[in-house]
Amino acid sequence: MSTLGGMLTDLVALGPERPALTCDDVTLSFGELDARANRVAHALRRHGLVPGDRVGVLSRNRPEYVELLFGAARAGVVLVGLNWRLAPPEIAAVLDNAGPRLVLAGTAEQGLVPDGVEVVDLDTGYEKWIADEPATSPDVLVAPGDVVLQLYSSGTTGVPKGARLTHANLAFTPRMGREFYAMGPDSVNLVPSPQFHIGGIGYGLTTLGQGGHTILVAAVDPADMLRLIERYRVTHSFLVPSVVQMLLSAPEIDRTDLSSLELIAYGGAPMTEALLRRAMDRLGCGFLGVYGMTETAGTVVSLAPGDHDPGGPRAGLLRSVGKALPWHDVAVFDPLTDEPSPPGQVGEIRVRSGQNMAGYWRRDDETAATLSGDGWLRTGDAAYTDDEGYLFLHDRIKDMVISGGENVYPAEVENALASHPGVAEVAVIGVPSPRWGETVKALVVRNPGEDPSPEELVAHARERLARYKCPTSVDFVDELPRNASGKVLKKVLREPYWPDAAPVR
Repeated sequence: MSTLGGMLTDLVALGPERPALTCDDVTLSFGELDARANRVAHALRRHGLVPGDRVGVLSRNRPEYVELLFGAARAGVVLVGLNWRLAPPEIAAVLDNAGPRLVLAGTAEQGLVPDGVEVVDLDTGYEKWIADEPATSPDVLVAPGDVVLQLYSSGTTGVPKGARLTHANLAFTPRMGREFYAMGPDSVNLVPSPQFHIGGIGYGLTTLGQGGHTILVAAVDPADMLRLIERYRVTHSFLVPSVVQMLLSAPEIDRTDLSSLELIAYGGAPMTEALLRRAMDRLGCGFLGVYGMTETAGTVVSLAPGDHDPGGPRAGLLRSVGKALPWHDVAVFDPLTDEPSPPGQVGEIRVRSGQNMAGYWRRDDETAATLSGDGWLRTGDAAYTDDEGYLFLHDRIKDMVISGGENVYPAEVENALASHPGVAEVAVIGVPSPRWGETVKALVVRNPGEDPSPEELVAHARERLARYKCPTSVDFVDELPRNASGKVLKKVLREPYWPDAAPVR
């Protein structure tokens, strides 16, 4: 495909009656999706939007989101995904940066939109908005290098930034689905991740781009997701670790037919070995580890199903996120010297790829700090490679704990603690220490029926890690705060322990 609009045209040619999207048990065919996307494109033009303008969408997962993406693509307009989980002041800040001419919002989300912004209600006004528009494609010249999607980074370390993704960036996604997810026109893909996130709207193009069937999940409910897997014979899904945990803990899993599952991709946050082993055993399908980010339009590194070998001679690879996909250059650099790091040495992951974003919208300084002149994108993630080129993710560089001059990577400590049977979830942060500057604290969600003591968990960690890496204190919590993509909000966890501000690196 050269543009999203062209991709949809090609998919309709495969069979306009084929199911494209299902949500809340209502199905839209590829022919219907094509016609409705064209009506959206004409509605945007009638509303005065011209190529390069922004249109915002603020809603939970729904087919209209996909209609708006393809309609905007054919009109040359940029679709801006808005996070409905943000507070009104945060939404206002994003809208101030994005500057959309129009926002389409669900009824439940309209209260987040500040006064003065024009809104079309997706629940009560959308059908009327597109009803009288023609179902033919508009006469708008769209090029592969044009920006079509603007998604805001999750903001775990600061103000969200709008990553500008082009048609050419997203053109790799169907190839990814075909070559690495082993998807085809008969695949059925369950998409629970929010569509304002690359793991939702971007990942959703993997099966859609093969002419397969995509099942959108409006709200993450493990019992309903298990029902959908059985009813629609779901073959694929991408799940963040917290959702994997929810599915495995759902009582309904023992009476659900999971035999259709072929492959589960996982990522978005570190997956502990203990959880991964449980998931592989219970779900009985292949697993694909993925690593990527909004700024890279999705996956750039994957751990192939064949590299998942619990209990085997290569079991250590379960701690890896895998190897770079063949159309990317992925390397680890020393962030201080800008020189490549040798195998085994922790540095910053950098990516050079046709998937790299065009830059942040209206944030030139942040763009310059992220995209180098020679094509490398600085991810801000810490990792090392082994001698075979497998990438082992440690954590965000800014989440690293520096205790007594030693670098401690939270993911390593979390992995050790998660192997204790009393630990359901764990997050590790740095807290102030008069002696060491920072020291390691673990925040733990207990497994039901288990009651480990802090001393027991510290001892468990010391059996597996150097003493300086181990927590000096453990607090128990009911749940860990997460953003929409499932990542633990380390910034929120640190706030109570740093009266002024957590250290900035």
